[in-house]
Amino acid sequence: MIVVTGGAGFIGSNIVKGLNDAGEEDILVVDNLSNAEKHLNLNSLSIADYLDKDDFLNSLDKLQNVSAVFHQGACSSTTEQDGKYMMSNNYQYSKMLLHHCLKNKIAFLYASSAAVYGNGENGFVEQLESEYPLNVYGFSKFAFDNYVRRLLPKAESQVLGLRYFNVYGPQENHKGRMASVAFHLYHQLQETGKMKLFEGSSTFRRDFIHVADTVKINLHFYETQASGIFNAGTGNARSFEDIATTMQQLHGSGELETIPFPEDLRGKYQEFTEAGLDNLRASGYSTEFMTLEEGVGQYYQQLASSGGRYI
Repeated sequence: MIVVTGGAGFIGSNIVKGLNDAGEEDILVVDNLSNAEKHLNLNSLSIADYLDKDDFLNSLDKLQNVSAVFHQGACSSTTEQDGKYMMSNNYQYSKMLLHHCLKNKIAFLYASSAAVYGNGENGFVEQLESEYPLNVYGFSKFAFDNYVRRLLPKAESQVLGLRYFNVYGPQENHKGRMASVAFHLYHQLQETGKMKLFEGSSTFRRDFIHVADTVKINLHFYETQASGIFNAGTGNARSFEDIATTMQQLHGSGELETIPFPEDLRGKYQEFTEAGLDNLRASGYSTEFMTLEEGVGQYYQQLASSGGRYI
């Protein structure tokens, strides 16, 4: 059996789909459906069982024949201010699951984040010198990565962390404010004919990666059983305006409107990200990434045809 925590969420449900496409259906999804809308992400997927995230920890020793855990469950809000909750949910929970996997020699593939790099003034390379998170979400991922680093030399089973950059694509409908720029711009365009961008967006550049590419990276490491911490981005930063102009071309029209930068994001916002890919490529991952135009174009069509979910 394969376990996917956060399996009803954005990246988690896409990993379940990727496993389904590879012929795997013996999958246990672990999640928290307090946001009931997330169940829609599971409707078209094939799974063997579902457990609430709290029940899962209490059931670990009872689970049989688990070969791998894709640990994608986390609070991913970069504006969350409750540090105690963030560290309990993202850090302590991950530690407990990691130790169970190490003890039972179960492959452990987990979601880290490019948020660990902060403003990126020291680059985006998987090394401590580059890392200085700007918010407590980034710190929770940073702390766990460092915990993993201390245990990796003695690990007898796979431990793999992927630092996701700006992921976009199907199945993110439930994320609200934290959904991708592409998601928000599409809906603004459909509803008003206008797209809103923060002041300064022409200079904000991020490494946008389609969720299908993050799934391919996960499955690459699942197959190779390599351990370590790796970036999961395209290595090519693009502006928010690039997404908007791509949307304009796809839609055939659309105006750009500038809005004030939110005060609650000042000093906590990454204005530039671009994944260093040397370590990922050295791991044997040679697949080319979708360009922004390809990825946004594919996502636009999916939003138009199915609302952005798999059906």
